[in-house]
Amino acid sequence: MEDARQYWTLFLALAERSVAICAVLHAVLNKRETQSVIGWVGLIWLSPFIGSALYLCFGINRIRRQGRRIQKGMDRHFRDQLHRGRFVDTEAERRHLPFDGRLDAVVHHVTGKPLLGGNSVTPLNGGEVAYPAMLQEIAQAKRSITLCSYIFDNDRAGQEFVTALSAAQKRGVAVRVLIDSVGARYSKPSILHALEHEKIPAATFLPTLTPRLATYANLRLHRKLLVVDGAVGFAGGMNIREGCRGDWQTAHPVQDIHFRIAGPAVSHLQEMFVVDWAFASDEKLQGELWFSPPEHHGDVRARGIPDGPDNDFDYIRLVLLGAIAVAEKRIDIVTPYFLPDDAIIYALNVASMKGVKVRILVPLENNIRLVAWASADPLSHVLERGCDVYQGAPPFDHSKIMLIDDDWALIGSSNWDPRSLRLNFEFNVECYDPTLVAQLSEIVDQKIATSQRLTLSDLRARPLLIRLRDGLARMGIPYL
Repeated sequence: MEDARQYWTLFLALAERSVAICAVLHAVLNKRETQSVIGWVGLIWLSPFIGSALYLCFGINRIRRQGRRIQKGMDRHFRDQLHRGRFVDTEAERRHLPFDGRLDAVVHHVTGKPLLGGNSVTPLNGGEVAYPAMLQEIAQAKRSITLCSYIFDNDRAGQEFVTALSAAQKRGVAVRVLIDSVGARYSKPSILHALEHEKIPAATFLPTLTPRLATYANLRLHRKLLVVDGAVGFAGGMNIREGCRGDWQTAHPVQDIHFRIAGPAVSHLQEMFVVDWAFASDEKLQGELWFSPPEHHGDVRARGIPDGPDNDFDYIRLVLLGAIAVAEKRIDIVTPYFLPDDAIIYALNVASMKGVKVRILVPLENNIRLVAWASADPLSHVLERGCDVYQGAPPFDHSKIMLIDDDWALIGSSNWDPRSLRLNFEFNVECYDPTLVAQLSEIVDQKIATSQRLTLSDLRARPLLIRLRDGLARMGIPYL
């Protein structure tokens, strides 16, 4: 009996060490960040069974989407139309873009997508403006509607969209709805039941059986896109929930901004939806039902920028660094969550030290306490080098805007935190247009006018216990 126990003990020990060695080798070969490798290797080696199990469950990116192949399979006829219609600049024209074409070169190198002219981009400030505009386009749809959202609540706002989508489908419009599995369960009963009742084709992204435990889960679909007839699109950071409507009395009001886009750049929104939909449902959407011939709608040059932990890893982070590097006069940042990595903090500080006016607007009251506590550290680092930080007045501001000088804007779904920049699936749009930047500057100025300025002395004056709390929260930044 004793010999059998010793045998099994030795067997389990050898099995555990073998699994641990395999897990360590996988982490060393596949993890890109040194800190991540060190953290996982330490956990695996020092926590028998538990460390290896956690790595197998949470440390390995199992998503191997066929995004590149699907995008390459898009109609070549449509791509040819972009060039024939003069929506894609020549190499000589690109050199005359703002910043001498340097930022365009960076983003083109990162994404492989062309910067497309002939677009209109309209800011829709607040759900009371954005939702009616979106619902109007849905009501006018003739061929197709694709809708993607992280959160799609089953409330007054959500029901308005379900009713509009159902009416469109009944008159013969092809409709597809994609919702993140976690975001679909923020309200009960889930909006999926209402969509199913109306027989609207819907899918969830990366279904999970533990939505409550997945509030901080990674690999979530954080994009918010709506495309109608392949010609008009909406993008930004606005979810579908009644709290976004400032004209309604709600328990948890939210400030946010969305954008209506018309023109050739809508193809980038639709391509992104097609890739995500194919992954979630195995259905490929192709042809003129989903893609419209490009038409001129304005003077904005725009380009879609996807980001995610699979094919599009680090795209937004590289674009942010490229944009900060070319700034000469000012950088405006509006974000609900400010937890950038050291490289971005250093870039902002260098910009400030060379005379660029850097303004960062974050909420005074954050909806995630851990984020609010942890952000004290990165905010203190940018304050030390002359960046200006403002805390916006309630209600909670979920807006996401970045402006460079008077010529360039970045809009979309990404926050300035590790989850958006490294772990979730995002979609942003870069825009070259002085008129649009002036409109957004006015919005940012209005927000700052009602905010309070945060100083380095304010942070240093915090009580010791508060500073200890914030310091401990800072340790969780990679996972927030």
